[in-house]
Amino acid sequence: MATSKQNIVFIFADQQRNDVAGYAGDRVAITPHLDRIAEHGISFTNCVTSSPVCMTARTSIMTGLQIHQHGVWTVSNPELRHGQSHVRNIRDAGYRTGIVGKNHLWPHEGGDAREHARELLEWGWDTALEVTGPSETLKTDSEYTDYLVRQGLLSTFRDYLDHYHGERVDGRHRPAPWELGACDLPPEATLDMFVANEGAKWIREHRSDKPFYLQVNFGGPHDPWDAPQSYRDQYQVDDMSLSITEPPKGPLSKQVQQLLQYAPVKLDTMTDDENRALRLGYYSKLTLIDDCVGKVLEALKQTGQLNNTWVVFSADHGELLGDHGLLAKKAFYDGSVQVPCLLMPPGGTAPGERAALTCHLDIVATMLEIAGAAVMPDSDGRSLLSFINSPSVADQHHNGVLSQIGLPPQAYSMVMTERYKLSVDTLTRSTLELYDRQNDPMELHNRVGDPAYASIAVDIIESTLDPMLETLDTSSWT
Repeated sequence: MATSKQNIVFIFADQQRNDVAGYAGDRVAITPHLDRIAEHGISFTNCVTSSPVCMTARTSIMTGLQIHQHGVWTVSNPELRHGQSHVRNIRDAGYRTGIVGKNHLWPHEGGDAREHARELLEWGWDTALEVTGPSETLKTDSEYTDYLVRQGLLSTFRDYLDHYHGERVDGRHRPAPWELGACDLPPEATLDMFVANEGAKWIREHRSDKPFYLQVNFGGPHDPWDAPQSYRDQYQVDDMSLSITEPPKGPLSKQVQQLLQYAPVKLDTMTDDENRALRLGYYSKLTLIDDCVGKVLEALKQTGQLNNTWVVFSADHGELLGDHGLLAKKAFYDGSVQVPCLLMPPGGTAPGERAALTCHLDIVATMLEIAGAAVMPDSDGRSLLSFINSPSVADQHHNGVLSQIGLPPQAYSMVMTERYKLSVDTLTRSTLELYDRQNDPMELHNRVGDPAYASIAVDIIESTLDPMLETLDTSSWT
């Protein structure tokens, strides 16, 4: 039903890199639906997550605040539902709000995801269908596990997850990522396709006079890379490029040292063939996610709402995918902190690729402006609509963007500027990493301790980072 305000569909992936997509220049990645969004919208190529870890980043998106402002450095605090919420602001601006998929503002370690239904409503959702991520599905029930029971497939998926986590009773070891292989679920029965179908159903059944704001949150391409064999068959292992495995120069930060020391899978002996097989698993799941995005777009088209709907696509953080000897996230390397950011207005626009520094909080500010909703108090987010409304606007947005992680008092902050990336110990401001993005795009040479860069680090801290951390309260850090 047409309304004076335009709908918003925010499609949100988990652990998706910003560079593994056709529109991003990857000639191997099969992502026609994401490419379609990019072809009719704007792609922001320097978008940084608020934090390279799941619940922390998602709390920032919900509240519009930096990590040091909302205080969720690791596991989210359910009491935050009493704080600010961009969803409530959009709802209060006259929207019907809905979420389908992985919310992940709290851990799922058993029980049933539906136990958090009231909390979701308190965050501002009118309707909510929450599922867990793939790994949490091993022990936590949800609408999805009920669906698998009806299909007679629950044991198929949980046996696969048992094997992935090394919890089988037959003594088999936990497989390396390049050994795991496909899951035997039919494509339509996968977790992400379930979310896509439920999201499409929500769109088709929307009957309100209100415009809608719908989040469709996928659990992938987060590991395990469980896409069915039909997706793996779309790729050739020899076509896969290799991860960044060149030895680094300069010191390793204590953060990276800890990640390497405690990594559940050691990659230092990984062969090139194993590396390619690892990457094929990720690419296959990425293409599954892309097909899921296509389901949502098709539902908008079939209901005649595509020309009255903003489509926004992003992810909570990236995936290191073997770069620098690491998997998953939690580091400030590009593969972990850079996320996709696609913005397609109703009816589309001339395609554009913008290198302006952007962040998660900008996505929140953009959706609030679209909805005509109240801005988020104390948020550093700045709307991206000027890049749509004024295509000739300069590629400038922020002087620097912030990302944070840790467990105070051991907490780390990173600021990325147009030329440099600098990370520090948040409490002491001692420099841990400094990369010259222009001359060292693979982040192989840490310039900490290099006299030629000493003044650059001081300037970035004083002119850019310190103002960003002005509201940091360390009084409770012990």
